[in-house]
Amino acid sequence: MPFLDVIVSRGDTPDDAKAIASELTRLTHELLGKRREVTAVAVDWLPDEQWFIGGESLAALNQRSFFLKIEITTGTNTKDQKAAFVAAVFAAMEKLLGPLAPASYVVIQEVAADAWGYAGRTQEYRYIEGKRL
Repeated sequence: MPFLDVIVSRGDTPDDAKAIASELTRLTHELLGKRREVTAVAVDWLPDEQWFIGGESLAALNQRSFFLKIEITTGTNTKDQKAAFVAAVFAAMEKLLGPLAPASYVVIQEVAADAWGYAGRTQEYRYIEGKRL
């Protein structure tokens, strides 16, 4: 049940957003083993003139960038899985957006199972219920 929050420089069409959300959902499912039906993605756009790397705007640098924050349950993925995800997301975003600034980030935040959930139940509750069956 991950939540992915991605900010992308430039662009803002529904087709762009759909392509980004679809690709991030696919990678999250395939590389981190998360269920598609509970993977949520929010796509936001930021003008190049308002995004700065090294004190220079992306507009001045003539570059594109993105920042992805994904929240997953603590301990559900290995270091290797997370590293593969970071690499694959960068490659996929570059394919979708064109050449990217190296300072395009993926941040994987791990949240304790008792600190979040969906449909009114925490992830820890789901884990315990699964053990009872």
